[in-house]
Amino acid sequence: MPVVRLRAPLAELAGGRRELELEGRTLHEVLLALEREHPDLTGWIMDEHKRIREHVNVFVNGARGSESTPVSPEDRIHVIPSISGG
Repeated sequence: MPVVRLRAPLAELAGGRRELELEGRTLHEVLLALEREHPDLTGWIMDEHKRIREHVNVFVNGARGSESTPVSPEDRIHVIPSISGG
């Protein structure tokens, strides 16, 4: 199964887990599975239309991904929220 790697604070919302194995054939399916397994993440990565939020970067094997990006069991997915502040 593809491995999803979360950075703080998203890992905290997933029960402190930084790496999760989730099923899916596309990035969209994997992210939906992530929200199903960890409902506290709902709304943090995907918006109300189930699209990746503008301020969240998602990479599949180092390349920027979109909802339609295909994934395979060997893939690594990194979810990186924007950091803001002043």
